[in-house]
Amino acid sequence: MASDGFTTCLWFDDQAEEAAHYYVSVFKDSDSRVGEITHYPEGGHRPAGTVLTVDFTANGQKFVGLNGGPQFKFTEAISFQITCEDQAEVDHYSQRLTEDGGELGPCGWVRDRFGVSWQVVPRRLLEMFSGPDRAAAARANKAMESMRKLDIAALEKAFAGE
Repeated sequence: MASDGFTTCLWFDDQAEEAAHYYVSVFKDSDSRVGEITHYPEGGHRPAGTVLTVDFTANGQKFVGLNGGPQFKFTEAISFQITCEDQAEVDHYSQRLTEDGGELGPCGWVRDRFGVSWQVVPRRLLEMFSGPDRAAAARANKAMESMRKLDIAALEKAFAGE
């Protein structure tokens, strides 16, 4: 097996190149870029020259977008978790991933305009859940369950019992 990790393949109908450029724009860092783009050859199940695959890296994670047709759709059974350092990051990813047809879901989940699911989670919430105070964690969990976009200050208050 290759030693360079895994590449996640995302199956699109025909939006792989659009999605790759979009994700690279959402995760603006030195590790985000669009790479090689391949095209269907003559005799493929799509017209020759149509984009087949797009390699891209978003936030250091390798992906390939595949234009395979409308047979398969994304579901929440698979999601990508974005661990955020502060409320500004939570706000950024929640806003960017819901623009142009995406939607907020419960508990910080987001579905983008392509149907891909993301969990926009503050690192602090993960710390609350993994800490020794189980009653405080339960209060934070209950507060989280009532939210769509997560609010770190409100989670902190619930955790503290306020």
